[in-house]
Amino acid sequence: MVKKTINLQYYEAVGRRKGSVARVRLYIADKNKNITVNGKKLSQGEIIVNNKLFNEVFKREVERQKFLFPLNITDNRDRFTISVLVKGGGKTGQLDAIRHGLARALSLVDEDACKPTLRHEGLLTRDARVRERRKVGMGGKARRKKQSPKR
Repeated sequence: MVKKTINLQYYEAVGRRKGSVARVRLYIADKNKNITVNGKKLSQGEIIVNNKLFNEVFKREVERQKFLFPLNITDNRDRFTISVLVKGGGKTGQLDAIRHGLARALSLVDEDACKPTLRHEGLLTRDARVRERRKVGMGGKARRKKQSPKR
């Protein structure tokens, strides 16, 4: 799924988790190693999440390690310039959606080398657990029942 837009090539994948949806693009660097993404000039290895730098969005080291895990296990840390647009959910759901999208995009890049490694780590499987919807007449929660009067 290689796409071309204005002499740029990128691999695109969508990752999902809970209520979050992340669109991940892996841009291939040119000869000059600079890429323009959304009007910003980025060098090879830089990561943008919702038009902000990766370090500004995910400040904690645990979040960064979780984000970069698919890139680290496939030895692609500084190979691409990465652009991510993520919507919905909370911080954890967004992080897992980005991770899923990254893994799917990397499997498109090099199917023979990356896909078995990512599959073994469980990164290509979508986590389908979603919050249960609230039912009518249940007192505000999904499974809670209203207390019945005793007398």
